[in-house]
Amino acid sequence: MHIVRVALNRVRRFDSVELAPRPGINLITGANGAGKTSLLEALHLMAYGRSFRGRVRDGLVQKGADSLDVFVEWEERGAGGETVVPRRAGLRHGGQSWKGRLDGEDVAQLGTLCAALAVVTFEPGSHALVSGGSEPRRRFIDWGLFHVEPDFLPLWRRYTRALKQRNALLKAGAPGYQLDAWDRELVEAGVPLTSRRQHYVERLQERAIAIAADLAPTLQLQTLELLPGWRRHEVSLGDALLLARERDRNAGFTSVGPHRADWDVGFAQIPGRDALSRGQAKLTALACLLAQAEDYAALRGEWPVIALDDLGSELDRNHQRRVLHRLAQVPAQVFITATEVPAALEEELRPAAMFHVEHGTLQAVV
Repeated sequence: MHIVRVALNRVRRFDSVELAPRPGINLITGANGAGKTSLLEALHLMAYGRSFRGRVRDGLVQKGADSLDVFVEWEERGAGGETVVPRRAGLRHGGQSWKGRLDGEDVAQLGTLCAALAVVTFEPGSHALVSGGSEPRRRFIDWGLFHVEPDFLPLWRRYTRALKQRNALLKAGAPGYQLDAWDRELVEAGVPLTSRRQHYVERLQERAIAIAADLAPTLQLQTLELLPGWRRHEVSLGDALLLARERDRNAGFTSVGPHRADWDVGFAQIPGRDALSRGQAKLTALACLLAQAEDYAALRGEWPVIALDDLGSELDRNHQRRVLHRLAQVPAQVFITATEVPAALEEELRPAAMFHVEHGTLQAVV
């Protein structure tokens, strides 16, 4: 999957800008606040439906503008992997409402755009994948499954609809027989959903351990463990819902189930993720994100786009060098932002393309 053109209008400091990246490593430099991160935000928006720095209406739309426009053209492998298929997608987003097109056709759901372009992003907030709350970790697992297992999204939607219905009934004080029907629906969707999450985490564990050993041997990452959202080894999901029913009635929401799932990391010497330094959390998160990209490539036959924001401030020179050498060995298209050229790209590796951002303008350097 290689992006050949990105065009932005009214995105933060950019009135209008175009980027023509190349396969391989694309380096974007500029001073702090120049706008280089906005380019990666736009790619993230197309792949996830939101910016990694917050909601679209919270500053991503240029001040004074009603909406932003993002247009991306890319190439990917067709069925069988023998042909190259050109793709294009456009999004106009005003913070509340949006319009999207994919390959010349209007799209009714933002998820349709997100399914088309796969981007794995490492940015200053990525440490929260390991050290933050459970929601970003659930999203991380579900994003990966969404892209590699076609039947996951229908299961997820089925479970989410049933959960909303059960919560509404709990708040209304509905009788037990009404809750029984939605408990069965939660079980029928939630058990296979959890099974897919379990297998996915097991696959990522093997890859993440190997990547962490390469990038940061002192971490000694040993395990990734799914926490399914109920005591699965003690009771079934149906029994867990029944046992929690009175508590749920009092609370007005469903307290157990896959919507409360999480995953944890284990290390040989570090007691747990709460004992990680910020730097260790960043490296662990990066290993997990690169494992996700690797898993995508193994199952889809092509690499997702990889975006690394503000690499110099997130990793020291030694770890930058390790990351860049690893990425240089795979056929992924990579976007890196930095205030200056990373040492490894000056001394040992050569980026495929370099760009410089200044005063809301973008210039190709090489």
